[in-house]
Amino acid sequence: MRAALLEKIAAIETRPLKLVDLPMPEPADNEVLIMVSVCGVCRTDLHIIEGDIPAKRLPIVPGHQIVGTVKKTGRSVKKFQAGERVGVAWLASTCKECEFCTAARENLCPGSVYTGYHRHGGFAEYVTAVSDYVYSIPESFSDQEAAPLLCAGIIGYRALKRSAFNDGKTLGIYGFGSSAHIVAKLVLARSGRLFVATRNEKHRKLARELGAEVVVGGYDNFPEPVDSAIIFAPAGELVPVALKNLKKGGTVALAGIHMSEIPAMDYESCLFHEKNLVSVEANTREDGRELLEAAAAAGLKPELTEFPLNDANQALIQLKYDGFKGTAVLNIAGS
Repeated sequence: MRAALLEKIAAIETRPLKLVDLPMPEPADNEVLIMVSVCGVCRTDLHIIEGDIPAKRLPIVPGHQIVGTVKKTGRSVKKFQAGERVGVAWLASTCKECEFCTAARENLCPGSVYTGYHRHGGFAEYVTAVSDYVYSIPESFSDQEAAPLLCAGIIGYRALKRSAFNDGKTLGIYGFGSSAHIVAKLVLARSGRLFVATRNEKHRKLARELGAEVVVGGYDNFPEPVDSAIIFAPAGELVPVALKNLKKGGTVALAGIHMSEIPAMDYESCLFHEKNLVSVEANTREDGRELLEAAAAAGLKPELTEFPLNDANQALIQLKYDGFKGTAVLNIAGS
């Protein structure tokens, strides 16, 4: 099978993903074999390739926003049958026994395994996945529309929950890439007021088109404090900016898996008045199920840019330099 393989950590500009032929994977007893149709392109893939987060396995096939069709099931799999359309996300498996797994906080499991990081991902024609961590895809989404929901959507949804956003309230978003634009659609569907801060003019234009009430530059102040905020940009220097633009008792959620150093902050202007600063780590399977249900109910459709598998490096280069609006997907079946 064809796959885009990362053999060593390198800057994406050097085009380190190599198109290779790999043996067809065989599902274990608790796994399914999936023929990949589409795989979303995520900033986490870029962090893995460039070494912003430490490598766990090399060589590795990246990609963790996978939509495809079950071709074969392991002997113990009862949940899916051949021919079903499914999705695979970042969380690939957990121990199911630790204090976090047994308390509905499996995203914090110390034994968690991740797709495209610990095990081969979806930048390939076929992939295996543990069936308990595979999602059924609502019929209302095409393969291309569903793929970004499986990370950009799920992580954005968890960040929205962590930000303590309530319907009709004001959310500030810092950075307006793939995950942020999906969250924006969810917030507007819940009658929220949306304020966006982003340095990129293409992203500012998209935010306005989607219905953002306020759109400013990346480090500019909002005209009024917001109830909640999410920082999607991996820029630690935005943390004090967001906190200063937050109402008393409000919450700022940090959505990235990687962030640059957070500078020293003034306590009174940033954290006093019971302001909350929280992080987001991965997701639970329940987050994924809730997000897919909410997105289907809202008629949410991500903004898409398609690339063939052999242009995976180019897609990631454009992601790094904000070269497209919305989200990118690799069309594996059509490559």
